[in-house]
Amino acid sequence: MNRTQVQCLAVLVAFFIIDFGPISPVCLIGLYAVIARPRWLLRLVRAVYRRAGHLPSPVPPLRPGEATPTRVRCFLGLLGLFLLDVVPIPVTSSVALFILLTRPAWFYRKVEAIYADRAA
Repeated sequence: MNRTQVQCLAVLVAFFIIDFGPISPVCLIGLYAVIARPRWLLRLVRAVYRRAGHLPSPVPPLRPGEATPTRVRCFLGLLGLFLLDVVPIPVTSSVALFILLTRPAWFYRKVEAIYADRAA
């Protein structure tokens, strides 16, 4: 685990506890990130995925129009998780913890695709 992962883990554990309410802060942050695409999130994801100074396997070349459909799919997926989070089990926080701990390559590629038409 790198330092960024440990810091994110502490924040996500706090969100996991808060997430037992009717509104999921993790989903709200995710929805905001897909819409606004703040630069800090791209830097954070790259820092989480960095291993010994290297990013994960190279991202395949992204097509110019790939960001918009990816953003729409991610937004709809997060909206679905937001609706699912009404149940008393913190689903979105659990998914976020899983992604943070396992660092799946698909998530990194998805974030890069969301930011594809924006200067990094």
